[in-house]
Amino acid sequence: MIPQTKHNSIGRFSNRVENYIKYRPHYPKEIIKFLEDECGLTESSKIADIGSGPGISSEHFISNHNILYAVEPNPEMRAAAEKIFAGSENFISINGTAEAASLENNSVDFIIAGQAFHWFDKERCKIEFKRILKSDGYVVLMWNEKTSSNDFMRAYYDLIEKYGTDYETINHGNVDDEIIAKFFSPNSYMLKTFLHNHVLDYEGLKGRLLSSSYIPLEGEKHDEMIKILESIFEKNNVNGKVEMEYEAALYYGKLN
Repeated sequence: MIPQTKHNSIGRFSNRVENYIKYRPHYPKEIIKFLEDECGLTESSKIADIGSGPGISSEHFISNHNILYAVEPNPEMRAAAEKIFAGSENFISINGTAEAASLENNSVDFIIAGQAFHWFDKERCKIEFKRILKSDGYVVLMWNEKTSSNDFMRAYYDLIEKYGTDYETINHGNVDDEIIAKFFSPNSYMLKTFLHNHVLDYEGLKGRLLSSSYIPLEGEKHDEMIKILESIFEKNNVNGKVEMEYEAALYYGKLN
């Protein structure tokens, strides 16, 4: 396991698991059909979900009957996933990291990483991915990207930028096309996007905010932030609900 630092994911989410499970956006089911058509995914494909957390990125593959190795270093997140998928025989929980996945050589057909790649040591994890991935296997990096097409979304992310303790440093948006191209090698990957919405009441919106590792959970700034969040919700809700607009981005390709 890699050592804990200020900016890596291990330990950052330990006290946010409940909100993460309840209020984080999931991924569109359409990704399964897309990967079947584009990359040859079948029910017999073996999947390694790296940085799997509580299993949001795993769920559609488990429903598709794929054997899924959920590789997660955070014990609280890993325990949550084990509880959620306790009845799924094709779910296998692994205490590991992107840099040391604890899987056999050439053992998986797909490596996926949902909302996690920005935490990885890119050079070390590429070595590890090539070790565990079959020669014709695919890597799929997924993020739910924000959109800013309405006043509510703009106000929400302005709030995050104001109160997030290290948002600018660890924001997954820092993984740009240059980093992706260097990881896959230029011209060896593709991008597919899916638009989808996440509908929340006020408690859901609050829980979504507090699920982020850079958001203060207590203190003067926390109280001030929550008052502003309440104001944003009151101004923008329709019948007690707001819609968070997302673009699910899938970067997929083979490693050279």
